[in-house]
Parts: sequence; structure tokens; C-alpha cells
Amino acid sequence: MAAKFYGKAEQAANAILTAFQNPNGLPKALAPIFINRKDNVPCRSWSWSNQMIAAIHGHADARGYRQWQAIGRHVCKGQKGFEILVPLAKKVERENADTGEKTEGVALYGFKHAVVFGLGQTDGEPLPPPDPAVTGWLETLPLMDVAKAWGLSVEAYNGRRGAAMGRYRHGHSIALGVENLSTWSHEMIHAADDRLGKLTERGQHWRSETVAELGGAILLSVLGLEHDADLGGCWGYVEAYATDANIEPIAACQRVLKRTCDAVALILDTAEQLQSVEAVA
Repeated sequence: MAAKFYGKAEQAANAILTAFQNPNGLPKALAPIFINRKDNVPCRSWSWSNQMIAAIHGHADARGYRQWQAIGRHVCKGQKGFEILVPLAKKVERENADTGEKTEGVALYGFKHAVVFGLGQTDGEPLPPPDPAVTGWLETLPLMDVAKAWGLSVEAYNGRRGAAMGRYRHGHSIALGVENLSTWSHEMIHAADDRLGKLTERGQHWRSETVAELGGAILLSVLGLEHDADLGGCWGYVEAYATDANIEPIAACQRVLKRTCDAVALILDTAEQLQSVEAVA
């Protein structure tokens, strides 16, 4: 596979690693800009496993019986729903061991089943049109043509603090809960890493997450979007995963550097190929 842009990716990566040598001099991490869709579809905020269950049943929009009633629709007679898992959480009080300060938090203590129905199993009032502000923003994302060429659907869901800012589902889709380009590039690197056959770790593994976060910063830097590359946020993200794995953050980056540059190069090479085809057409 050609990797015309590997050299540019490597050059940007080395510049970023040099900046990481002095993390105190990095700019402050960008604040997340949470997406708030006016046409909110509840299942967009479900876990990937629950969204997969809905997709297996052939539905992109699924809701509970009363949720459909709330928007003027009803479940058709004789339709059978399917089950998803709903997390059960409770408020807990935590005490700081050093200061003794007490704070309230939320703890997960189990799951329950809930029955939901897909849009095609309902009838009634038409759904509101897609939020034009959100769909318009999605269409302006850099390298959207690459995602489409790879057969990935790109959606946005209502983001909230403490929840995942973006999600990549293997070979199928990317979903964004924030408007930050750093999150978009992070998920695109996951997709490229997957296409190269390297995304084999399960869950939030330090290796794949370092590839995605560092790769996203490299990609935006090569595109001339240094501010959106968010080096402060990138360092904090990589440092957190590396610390949990008992690895020095710089060492973590170096250990996945080639894999990261390969993913960046694949995206840029694909973008150039698409531009060449468009120019000929």
C-alpha cells in the first residue's frame, strides 16, 4: 500500500513529541463543545452494544413504548419489541482520603432489561426533520469524503460531561457527542487503524487510544489546524492511559509511532486519491 504522506506524518509526530518534552509549556486543553440536537433520537446516546442490538433488528431509531407516545406515535398492534440493557445507577457519597472532603457521585450497580420498538413498528405523527445546524456541521468536517468512501456513517448525539465524546464502531460508523475536531480526528484514526488490521485490542486499551489521540493531533497538524489539534488535551489523554498502564507517556507514544503514522498516512493518501478521481471526473 502506498503511503505518500508517511513522511509528513512522521515530521508532525516528531514536532509533537518534542513539544511533549515540556508538558508544562503546552496550551490548556480545549473545552469540549457538547452537541445538543433539537431532533434528539434517544438511541444515539445508547451504548454501542445496545445500538448494535437495534441494528441487528433492522432499526436505526428505536424507543420505548412511552417514548414513542411522547412524540405522537404508537406501537402498531401485534408488533413484538426487543430487549436492550439499561444501566442502574445510584447516588453515592465519596470522601477524599487526603482532605476529608465529601462529594456526591453516581455509581453503577447493575443492569435491567427494557423492551423497545423500532420506528418501522410504529405509526402516527411524522418525526421532526433532522437538526439542520448539526447535519450542516457534520458535512463540513474535514476528510468526511474519506469516511464516506470507507462506508462509514457519521452521526451526532447529545453529548454530556462524563460520557464518551465520540465512538467508533468497527467498519460501520462514527458518532460524535462534541463539536471538537480533535474528537473527530481521533475517531477517524481509529477507523484507519482498523482498516490496516491493527485495531485488535479490546476495550479502552492504552495502545489503541494512544494511536488515536496522537494520530488525531498529527492529522490536524498536517492539515494546518494546529489549534484544533489540541496538544494540551492530547497530552493529558495520553498521559492518563499511559499512567494507568505504568508506562511513561513519551515512551507510550514512541512505542506506537509507526502504527500511528501509518494510520495518518492512510487517511491522507485516501483523500488525495479521492481528489484525483474527482478531478478526472
